[in-house]
Amino acid sequence: MREILLVTFIFSLGIAGCKSGTDSSPSVQYDVRFSNAEHNEADITLTAKNLLPGPVTVSMSRTSPGRYALHEFAKNVYEVTAVNSTGDTLEIDRPDLHNWTVKGHDGTVKFNYTLYGRHADGTYSGINEEHAHLNMPATFAWIRGLSSTPVTVNFYPPQNSSWDVATQLQKTDDPYTFKAPDYYYFLDSPTELSNFDTASWEASADTSGQTIQMAVHHNGTQQQVNEYADMAQKVVAEQVAVYGMPVDFDFDQYTFIVDYLPYVHSDGMEHRNSTILTSQTALKGDGALQNLYTLSHEFFHSWNVERMRPKSLEPFNFMEANVSGALWFAEGFTSYYDDLTIRRAGIISNEKYAADWAGTLNYVLNSVGNQYYSPIEMSQQAPFVDAATSVDAQNKSNTFISYYSWGATIGLGLDLTLRSTFEDVSLDDYMRAVWKKYGITEKPYTIDDLQQTLAEVTDSTQFAETFFDKHIRSGKQVNLKPLLANAGFVLQKAHANQSVISLGGAKISYEDGKATISENTQVGSPLYSAGLDVGDEIQSIDGQAIDNARDMQQLLAAHDPGSELSITYTSLGESYESMVTLVENPQLQVVPFEQVDKTVTDSINQFREDWLGSKATASQ
Repeated sequence: MREILLVTFIFSLGIAGCKSGTDSSPSVQYDVRFSNAEHNEADITLTAKNLLPGPVTVSMSRTSPGRYALHEFAKNVYEVTAVNSTGDTLEIDRPDLHNWTVKGHDGTVKFNYTLYGRHADGTYSGINEEHAHLNMPATFAWIRGLSSTPVTVNFYPPQNSSWDVATQLQKTDDPYTFKAPDYYYFLDSPTELSNFDTASWEASADTSGQTIQMAVHHNGTQQQVNEYADMAQKVVAEQVAVYGMPVDFDFDQYTFIVDYLPYVHSDGMEHRNSTILTSQTALKGDGALQNLYTLSHEFFHSWNVERMRPKSLEPFNFMEANVSGALWFAEGFTSYYDDLTIRRAGIISNEKYAADWAGTLNYVLNSVGNQYYSPIEMSQQAPFVDAATSVDAQNKSNTFISYYSWGATIGLGLDLTLRSTFEDVSLDDYMRAVWKKYGITEKPYTIDDLQQTLAEVTDSTQFAETFFDKHIRSGKQVNLKPLLANAGFVLQKAHANQSVISLGGAKISYEDGKATISENTQVGSPLYSAGLDVGDEIQSIDGQAIDNARDMQQLLAAHDPGSELSITYTSLGESYESMVTLVENPQLQVVPFEQVDKTVTDSINQFREDWLGSKATASQ
């Protein structure tokens, strides 16, 4: 177990004293019961023993590993009581919404509460008659000052149920009792209790005794799980090949905790030796492939994020928003590899891989967000967008590009640039180098460290400095068109010479004969330049009334890009007239040379194979 686990939870925890001596070391135990699961409740008792005299502070986390925004888990905790070792009631003060101060104990505190959970995903908890899906920070209160104390948890499934348990916690002889070496590992260990189907395989031929388990709670069949696990195993093998070695999982097991059910919320959340996967898409038809993309992303985090960690996220703060400028790498490069390793596994074709890229590139390259922030600054926006909610309107459609998508695009650009510029150097080599320096050692990295590692891999300080200054610190987009051509792919306009009046988020809704702009107009777009924005109603263009989408389509088809037309509209109840200049549809597509009758040379085939071909089979 890495030493850092014993220290990462220490962040302004205060002191909950404990008696000295081996026989009187503090102990922490949870007992979890589901007597009211049909009403989405769990009854939880936290018992701490061998505490020194004085008040004890019990806290509920405000965020969770893998999340960057605040989620305020205390809102679902109620019916709080506390007693001592003899059952006498203890005084509780609540200094704020996230903490309870327990006074007058005799060395033992039994802290009892009811948890409400009805949002099963990677962040929250979901409890009902069919399962208990527990994200630990959303479920368990903890005692400040006991960060390095081992934790025991006992689960008590509902009567007449036959729930099994899937978790990365350490097993014991009792199938419902588990242990964690410290509080951080405990809070990083999501747990599913249900009647799930399972599949498992050896993590790698290079490891001994390490297994990967898949626990799938769904409404399908064991055969569907087996087929899904076969695909997952191929993707895992390709990811192991990227780094040249598997992760050494604690307790010799990695667990995919999977809920593919109609009442869960789609999500994926990585943890040190497990991941949560939730989706309403079932494992039938194309559902398995749709779900595989998230599985691929989260497992790649076993290296990138779980062990290769930005210094800006160490130690993880459970009580405040976590801000990092490195998410373009931690999340974005992971997003680059989730599709790539599925392609390398032979599960999707070159055509499918190219089509998937088109959606990402349309979003990133046609955005104006890089006018406002660099990838580093965009990463730091995570607490505002990472499942965070607000009631006030935002201009994110103009000012924000997801660090997932932008980082993936940078990863594509860097990979193809390395392959095109240097002999036998690729992004795989770079990721392996970062892994050896900062993953195996579990030494947190800085962005300067990432730049220095690129300089070492390419043997060119100038290349690394130029790439980081231009594309990471300044936010200029990589010119992908010639790079993709090296691999026999064309990046081109999907609708050349077709006129459009809006771009990006500027959507127009048509109801009751009105054409209303329903989202912010994009900076620089025709509508934005003409003075229109969200909520405005278009009355006419070039003298023609616009009552429905067909009217708009016919008008645009009749005019070429560059045409300047009059436009009348209402804004806040007032009528206005302006001029709008049509532009060419910017939508992009990526297609293989074969689809546009371009020659695929031997060198292109070799480039493709080196990039998209299986690395797992090549290493066997």
